[in-house]
Amino acid sequence: MAAAATVAWLPAVFVLFVAQVACEYGMVRVVSESGGPKGKDYCILYNPQWAHLPHDLSKASLLKLQDWTASMLCSPSDLPAKGFSNQIPLVTRGNCTFYEKVRLAQGSGARGLLIVSKETLVPPGGNKTQYEEIGIPVALLSHKDMLDIFKSFGRAVRAALYAPNEPLLDYNMVIIFIMAVGTVALGGYWAGSRDVRKYMKHKRDDGPEKQEDEAVDVTPVMTCVFVVMCCSMLVLLYYFYDHLVYVIIGIFCLASSTGLYSCLSPLVQRLPFGRCRVRDNNLPYFHKRPQVRMLLLALFCVVVSIVWGIFRNEDQWAWILQDALGIAFCLYMLKTIRLPTFKACTLLLLVLFIYDVFFVFITPFLTKSGNSIMVEVATGPTDSATHEKLPMVLKVPRLNASPLALCDRPFSLLGFGDILVPGLLVAYCHRFDIQVQSSRIYFVACTIAYGIGLLVTFMALALMQRGQPALLYLVPCTLTTSGALALWRRELGMFWTGSGFAKDLPQPSWAPASAEGPQLPKGSETAPPQQPPGEAQVKPALPAEQPPALTEPKDMAAVSTQEPASPASCTPETAGLPGTSA
Repeated sequence: MAAAATVAWLPAVFVLFVAQVACEYGMVRVVSESGGPKGKDYCILYNPQWAHLPHDLSKASLLKLQDWTASMLCSPSDLPAKGFSNQIPLVTRGNCTFYEKVRLAQGSGARGLLIVSKETLVPPGGNKTQYEEIGIPVALLSHKDMLDIFKSFGRAVRAALYAPNEPLLDYNMVIIFIMAVGTVALGGYWAGSRDVRKYMKHKRDDGPEKQEDEAVDVTPVMTCVFVVMCCSMLVLLYYFYDHLVYVIIGIFCLASSTGLYSCLSPLVQRLPFGRCRVRDNNLPYFHKRPQVRMLLLALFCVVVSIVWGIFRNEDQWAWILQDALGIAFCLYMLKTIRLPTFKACTLLLLVLFIYDVFFVFITPFLTKSGNSIMVEVATGPTDSATHEKLPMVLKVPRLNASPLALCDRPFSLLGFGDILVPGLLVAYCHRFDIQVQSSRIYFVACTIAYGIGLLVTFMALALMQRGQPALLYLVPCTLTTSGALALWRRELGMFWTGSGFAKDLPQPSWAPASAEGPQLPKGSETAPPQQPPGEAQVKPALPAEQPPALTEPKDMAAVSTQEPASPASCTPETAGLPGTSA
């Protein structure tokens, strides 16, 4: 019985796939008959099985656009007395099939038919016999665009239907490529250098502003928790998008302003002005007496994020602010989050690789609409009441004039995760380069592998014409390249565990005196006199009669050039060596 039922379902499944309606995006160029404003293109959705549209606008006929939206055009009584001779009528969708509408329009002399829809545009379908009978193009136009046409050009307008070819790749991909690879390279270099300096520096910090934040080491438990949170948030966004999108926008404003401050603060600290500090107070944060220039920088970063939050839906220029804030956020995250071993890198990248593939390629089989959860959330649901978009992407408007840019996706997108996840591996490679003194060969190789993986992603996007999980191509490229390089250099063991760092570090300046002082000749039987704990470390290297203050004249000069400290910090301090006590 089960086998018979399966066989019975096969024809239905076959019909389901065969009966899918072909649809393409096209354009309608509208111009005023009175020669007013310049013509404008509007999006249409048409079925090439009715009639093909010319690819070149110069080959499309410019015909009068007749407003007949007061009628559904479902019966001969809905036709005008003089017909639609050499016109393109606008009629309202509903009450009858697309075939009945276009058959009546063609019989009355129409050269095309535009059906105005207040709902989501769907391809005008029919059957093979109907397709053979009809010889004029039929397309759907949104009600919003119809209102804009008559508002901008008046009622006396002409229109031409055409469908230019889609380019395989838009030129904006070059901009996205430069931003993504540049962010990964700069963030990986900065994070690696900063992390190494944290262990190798031997100078005192001048103040709170010059103290670097501690990096967060990612553990396997943190990786698992992070992936579970990502899955949960993605599913919640899919079902409650209109409510949670504003939460994500608020988090982005806060995080991006913090990232922008972190990126610009090293540059601002080099400026020769604004070094004066806030007076002593008990206010939160201000009790640390920050410099005025740093307060102005913080205000600037907050203002930038607020300006973006207010004008985020301005397609003309708001994307520039979003990309700048997004890059700053990615650089900040790459500097703050640290993968301590290649083992941790492999675990994180492989888990997110599976996560990305599942939510792009598998979820279409689990949703009622048949759409990918990842793509639906990233581009914004079509039925969203807010029409808001998630800001956690780099976006660049399409530079080619094409129906796809006008109708469906006016921007090309690249998610922050496709920058941050491989960027953490690039940062680890840079740290390991410094550990083994390999002239940054790991860092350069992994960065190039990231660029190649991104190019492969763009090629897959052009060939499949659908959203691609970038980590599907980036993870194999970066992991394989860095692992193979470590194997070729016979450093895979150290590369996997991240070991070998301590042996490259010089001994700190506060090492015990027995490591720096005079050593007894080898084989001497005379033992050095024992001293109470701590005295061997505070014993001056110069003769006792010389004042300790003169032992380090360079340090004295350095201290004299520092800014005046607050009254609370003017208490004389001891040498600060291990073993001393107040």
